[in-house]
Amino acid sequence: MERILTTSQMRSADEYTIKTLGVSEQVLIERAGKCVADEIKKRFLGGRVLVCIGKGNNGADGRIVASELSKSHGFTVTTLTVSNAIFKLFDRKYDIIVDCIFGTGLNRNVDGKFKTAIEKINSMGAYVVSCDIASGLNGDNGKIMGVAVKANLTIAIQEYKFGHFLNDGPDYSGEVIAKDIGISIWGDDYAKRLNDNSVAKFFPKRPRNVNKGCFGKVAIIGGSKIYSGSVLLSTNALCALKMGVGYANLVIPESLFSAYVGKVSEALLTAIKDFEGIIKFDENTLKSLIGYDSIAIGMGCGVSEEIYKTIKYLLENYEGKLLIDADGLNSIAKYGVDALKTKKCKVILTPHIGEFARLTSKTKDEILENSINLAINFAKAYDVTLLLKNAVSVITDGEEVFINTTGTPAMAKAGSGDVLSGITAGLLSRTDEILFATAASAYLFGKAGETAVLDQNEYTVTASDLVATIPAVINSLF
Repeated sequence: MERILTTSQMRSADEYTIKTLGVSEQVLIERAGKCVADEIKKRFLGGRVLVCIGKGNNGADGRIVASELSKSHGFTVTTLTVSNAIFKLFDRKYDIIVDCIFGTGLNRNVDGKFKTAIEKINSMGAYVVSCDIASGLNGDNGKIMGVAVKANLTIAIQEYKFGHFLNDGPDYSGEVIAKDIGISIWGDDYAKRLNDNSVAKFFPKRPRNVNKGCFGKVAIIGGSKIYSGSVLLSTNALCALKMGVGYANLVIPESLFSAYVGKVSEALLTAIKDFEGIIKFDENTLKSLIGYDSIAIGMGCGVSEEIYKTIKYLLENYEGKLLIDADGLNSIAKYGVDALKTKKCKVILTPHIGEFARLTSKTKDEILENSINLAINFAKAYDVTLLLKNAVSVITDGEEVFINTTGTPAMAKAGSGDVLSGITAGLLSRTDEILFATAASAYLFGKAGETAVLDQNEYTVTASDLVATIPAVINSLF
């Protein structure tokens, strides 16, 4: 796992390292500048370099970068102090531009000479390397502060920052690598990012002396006359593609039962009462599911008070892991979020930004500006595990935070979230590590998208294609 820090956490670590551990600020600056220069030398044998220098430590890093590259055969280095900019320097041709204008502490929109310099950097056609963060990106939310450098490579000093991954961060940071310069990070209140090794633990080698009863029972409740495919996608991700579940039960509207027969041959089928293809509250059917390890509800249900009653009954009577998605979330938002406060089960919510806006009565812009804190506060207030889905997802139980950065724009299509619900419900059935399993599910889901794109492209991949790649993704963990 890798750490991701807020700008405040990084400042505190800097201060502790300098004031308590006695490592001088100048030593850290020299290490930072040298590591940036070293990464450039790994990629280029030489070239014409422009180092754009701002104020403060980021600018000081830039002077070290320039000095280090000047010592290396093959590099011709020019420096530009942006506050005193002579912009005719941009009339020359450069192979590499090093961006050391702003660090992660930028808290206002970029203007004046700095804005002009950034616009010129972006128009030059050179390979751009940013020190710590692309200048103009907010270090905590990745939003552009008026204008931002579009980097090919970002060298994160010591640790990754949220701004590298959230909102515009991925599009402006390019490749991001973190370089250790000896800043001491203590405690464990930072966010984490999973990798293959950390997710592989959910797929240990199985003993021979087992049976299907050893590996969990999952129910998927959903579907309607209009959205008939959603629950099929969720169940396929669970059962046919072997997320490790022993039993999968597809619970669908009674009037549509015949339409689902044979669609997922590995799954049990259970009918639940409905009215014109919309699920109704059906206590007898719900009672038959109480012994399941995990239940997912909401995919393709439609928004209704009957779905709300169904969820409320499960909250109050079920003791396993209840995943609520899609119209399950929208029904809660419409008929009463406080239902989440009275529950016996462990609850996992998987909203996208629009659904989370409805749950919180916040605007989408407000959520994008402050997604980490809003997710933490909501999860803590309602004692749930929250997977806030976006291009980069936030997973939190109100205490710990995971960030998932796997995925591709190809996944921005109807049905993708249903696949994620199936993956998540499957992993949840086999573990009590609810937060970790939810984060791992997001990781696997993103990797499925990345794998699907390798055989297709970002335009043609569908949700069913994601399902088909899951076995290869699991194999790739080892």
